[in-house]
Amino acid sequence: MSVVTTSVRIAAPPEAVWDACMDPLNTRNWVTIVRDVGPWDDGPLVPGYEMEQKLCLRGATFKVHWTLTEVDAPHFARWEGRGPARSKAVIEDRLTAVVGGTRFDYRNEFKAPFGALGAVASRALVGGIPQKEADASLARLKAQLEGG
Repeated sequence: MSVVTTSVRIAAPPEAVWDACMDPLNTRNWVTIVRDVGPWDDGPLVPGYEMEQKLCLRGATFKVHWTLTEVDAPHFARWEGRGPARSKAVIEDRLTAVVGGTRFDYRNEFKAPFGALGAVASRALVGGIPQKEADASLARLKAQLEGG
């Protein structure tokens, strides 16, 4: 299993950050590895809400089906994802009001398919790419919300 964590301070209130990062239509604008989004559920973000994303990492495109398992808007969301070959991921987005805006803490836990062998292969293939992409994604979101 690999874990990626990163955070950023954004000069916008938690509600604005939440609206931007939880909007499926906006995902392609800030998440660097997202190529397409959909379908997704209509209605409010509640546990059980589902969406699909087409992602691309190191030239490999794949789909992940996400289910929102915990939500405390506009502060916390936990998504559980299923990808190809029974791979799994968990993403947690935590927003905290701070002086001058919001601290966005991001955590992604990925479990490769095929047990230990799959984990070794995954580390060899992607190396530090997930961390770089997570940092770049939060930088994009910050720029989007701060108008930069």
